[in-house]
Amino acid sequence: MQVSLAIFLLIGILVLLTLFLNSRYLNRYYEAQKRGALRDMYSQLRDAASGGTLSSDEFDRHLIELTEKENIELIIMDAESRTVKAYATDRQAVQGRLLQNILQQREAGSAHVISTENGITLQTVQDKPYGSEHMELWGILPDGSLFLLRTALESMRNSSAIANRFLLLTGLCTALLGAVLAFIVGTRLTRPVRELTDISERMMQMDFSSKFHGSESNEIGELGRNFNELSAKLEETISELKTANNRLKSDIRKKEEIEEMRQEFIANLTHEFKTPIAVIQGYAEGLIDNVNGDEESRNAYCEVIVDEAQKMNGMVQRLLTLNQLEFGKMQPDMERFDVTDMIKGYLETVDVLIKQQEITLLADLTEPAFVWSDPYMTQEVFANYFTNAMHHVKREKRIEIRLVRTGEKIRIGVFNTGDPIPQDSVPRIWEKFYKVDKAHTREYGGSGVGLSIVKAIMERLHEQYGVTNFENGVLFWFELEAA
Repeated sequence: MQVSLAIFLLIGILVLLTLFLNSRYLNRYYEAQKRGALRDMYSQLRDAASGGTLSSDEFDRHLIELTEKENIELIIMDAESRTVKAYATDRQAVQGRLLQNILQQREAGSAHVISTENGITLQTVQDKPYGSEHMELWGILPDGSLFLLRTALESMRNSSAIANRFLLLTGLCTALLGAVLAFIVGTRLTRPVRELTDISERMMQMDFSSKFHGSESNEIGELGRNFNELSAKLEETISELKTANNRLKSDIRKKEEIEEMRQEFIANLTHEFKTPIAVIQGYAEGLIDNVNGDEESRNAYCEVIVDEAQKMNGMVQRLLTLNQLEFGKMQPDMERFDVTDMIKGYLETVDVLIKQQEITLLADLTEPAFVWSDPYMTQEVFANYFTNAMHHVKREKRIEIRLVRTGEKIRIGVFNTGDPIPQDSVPRIWEKFYKVDKAHTREYGGSGVGLSIVKAIMERLHEQYGVTNFENGVLFWFELEAA
């Protein structure tokens, strides 16, 4: 809009300047041209009189062409006041004007002398009876002849007035047309600039998804293509920097935690494996002692042993994952991705379990939510939250997935109806092997490691996480950087 207005103002200024110069200086320019024409014709008359060609037929034809071309009236009289040449509409009036000038009479008009040089006088004369104005050049030629060159100024001024009015009309039309063209051209010129401005603003917000789509072959098009290349390189560089930054933060804390984690890990692992090993040992000894000799009892014993072994294997796998996280062997690989698509993909894999438990799932996952994070780790956190929710959902048996943007973060929450977590247990649920309800955890095969994995991942990502109690349930949440 500003470019269009600037172009329109420029056109308007040029039109007004043209009108001003035309009205102020056109008459002066025309008079200067007439003075030049009169002096040029006098020079030719003087040269012809000096050369003796003033009366030649060829010079007569030349004079006729000049007087018609320049609209000049001419009269030449000899020393006896006889007319030698006369080219004028009213010969008597022109002859009278020459005699009046020679005799210095002013009865018929009022003369304003412009210049007098070498006996040649240039003047303007206004005829009082008619109100017309003429420019005259008169004097004596080298051969003693008297001459008068006369041209009308009134017609010129009328023409100038007409030209000014016409120029005003054409100027208005030009200004209107210029306004339309300025709007069209301004819009065309500023469209890619506005697009580049929008892209730069998005880049300031760390959004590199917008690209310049213009096909211009000028400097703006080249700038837009450079923007696209710059955006791609910045996104790649920032992704690498975020990955390197997370690795650096992890390395700083790594050395301080290794020894403490090792000791804690061994102690908790020993305690956690004690129960399943004792169960396996007891049932295996029962089989050896043939406590129950029938095949059905033996199969039941074997099933218990296999079940306990599977639980131990699952615990080992989860402990290995936790160990890799805590010892820095599993580093985040930061990417920009849509966490909404990730959640929808996970929910499709557990849809059968949701239906089996007759759980009501509420999730508004229509809008994309781009984040900077490690996709695998993010899914692991969400999976642990959702699995935990399925194991503890009660009453209405409702699970809700909540995505909320808070400033530069996106908070993902998993809420399930059921019993709130006791307040004294809230700070400890993130510890390895800690269980609020050991009997219930044992019932569904929980190891008490899931939330510890969540804690380890979120600390690797350097993001916030937590739990909130409600009267009708519990909400587990974690935050990621919005992209």
